[in-house]
Amino acid sequence: MNASELRDQTPDQLREKLTDLKKEAFNLRFQQATGAMENTARVRQIRRDVARVKTVLNEKAASAASEA
Repeated sequence: MNASELRDQTPDQLREKLTDLKKEAFNLRFQQATGAMENTARVRQIRRDVARVKTVLNEKAASAASEA
């Protein structure tokens, strides 16, 4: 997932994506605690994707505020 793909989405879609990513991060933390995790690199990838979504949401909020 890159930021350019995220910028094309609406804020509602981004919030939904953020919720999904947070749920997946929770499940990965649970797997890590129980020792069932297979792909440890996925934790880092999810964390960075969450940051990307939050950044794009903040950019959209800032641009909306400056236009109003």
